[in-house]
Amino acid sequence: MIIDDNHYDVIVIGSGAGGGTLAGALSRRGKNVLVLERGGAMALEDQNVADVDLFRKDRYHPKSERWFGPDGDPFAPQTTYARGGNTKIWGAVLERMREQDFGEVALQDGVSPAWPLDYSELEPYYEQAETLYRVHGKAGIDPCEPQRSTGYERAPKPVEPFLEPLRSALQRQGCQPYDMPISWSDDRDDPSGDSQLFGLQVGDPERLTVRDNARVLRLHVNPGGRAIRGVEAEVNGDSWLFSADVVVIATGAINTPAILMRSDNAHHPKGISNGSDQVGRNLMNLQLTSILQLATERNSGRYGRSLGINDYYWGDKNVSFPLGHIQAAGGVLQDALFAESPPVLSLVTKLIPDFGLERLASRSVAWWAMTEVRPDPHNKVWLNNEQIRINYIPNNREAHDRLVYRWIDTLKAVENDPVTKVVLKAPTHARGEAPLSVVGYSCGTCRMGEDPSNSVVDPNGKCHELENLYIADSSIFPSCPSIGPGLTVIALALRLANHLA
Repeated sequence: MIIDDNHYDVIVIGSGAGGGTLAGALSRRGKNVLVLERGGAMALEDQNVADVDLFRKDRYHPKSERWFGPDGDPFAPQTTYARGGNTKIWGAVLERMREQDFGEVALQDGVSPAWPLDYSELEPYYEQAETLYRVHGKAGIDPCEPQRSTGYERAPKPVEPFLEPLRSALQRQGCQPYDMPISWSDDRDDPSGDSQLFGLQVGDPERLTVRDNARVLRLHVNPGGRAIRGVEAEVNGDSWLFSADVVVIATGAINTPAILMRSDNAHHPKGISNGSDQVGRNLMNLQLTSILQLATERNSGRYGRSLGINDYYWGDKNVSFPLGHIQAAGGVLQDALFAESPPVLSLVTKLIPDFGLERLASRSVAWWAMTEVRPDPHNKVWLNNEQIRINYIPNNREAHDRLVYRWIDTLKAVENDPVTKVVLKAPTHARGEAPLSVVGYSCGTCRMGEDPSNSVVDPNGKCHELENLYIADSSIFPSCPSIGPGLTVIALALRLANHLA
């Protein structure tokens, strides 16, 4: 084993939304920070794929990575080991959780628990996160938008021209579509914001060190078992040991509990900080269903996400429980999430030539329906001989189905509107659910709470059982909102940087 001569103020494991943001922020505050990133710099052509090739190859599935699902069969997860982590393929939509999302929420089939902090505590960090990641948006249109101290600094990105008539058509049906807040840079070659660009690259280069190709294997504790004294990693085939005053794990809702469980020892026989037996439990995977409309005219199929609809977030005219969020997907040839679970194109992509797939994609308008789930201790990540296994049965299913059918009814009304010319009237609307392999929206496996008996970390992200171990990713979420977790992870990372500085 090679022992690093340097001792750091902070080691951050992972460089995604939480880790990259935290590392950059701490280095700017004078801390000497080491980032251990399992991957390396992603090639530009892999970051901005907008072609039929997105469907042809398992581009965002690590070749050597296989997890096992509830049926015991292996699957390749859609996850990215690279500088920036999954923010390299996230679509760059950065939304705030609603005020009510931080409290108890009565769902159709149970209660989503409250967080140990409220929206007002996080609101200043939401504002900082939007500034740091150059979020483009417009306040005051989303009907359930949370309170804001200020508006967005940058105006919304222009949407594709054919989407403007759809916006008007939705308004005629009583919906209130808004421009989704998008992280966007000024770089024409790499325009989508991510944590490499707005986290690592805005750090202090004199104080921030990034080790690529460093896969963390386990954490080592001191003799009393109360502090982390070493981080063991495989770096380019060699075994290394690194040390720091503070260690932060930010490897996501699947890999973070895996590292903790892999680090079991005499003081922590079930895994580090797992005296509560909560590490790996309460996995929540946001329910995602893609829905297709047929376009009357060709579009490029190469554009980012755009419009959002929250008219059904807390229910609709028929029900008083939450249904969820709707958003216009990116172009079919550019949305990496859609490429993972296309409802119609999944079979034909392997059978038809490129020009046929291009034609199909150019006549499609895709939407995402997104509904929260509640924590369930039986939904969990666990290890079997170092192999990651996932037990997962989704819940709150009926509410999600209601959202899907409610949205299909809205699409039909739009298509029957004689003024609307951009989409075709269709007898059916093809749809498909995102599979378990889509883990970019997963959360909850190391949840935060005040009580060490039923949580893993405190409200600052500090592990209850360790003096110097923190977690800075979506695994600490006590609940799973109907929107993506990205901005909340970034805001929590900035809050933690303030705490550790």
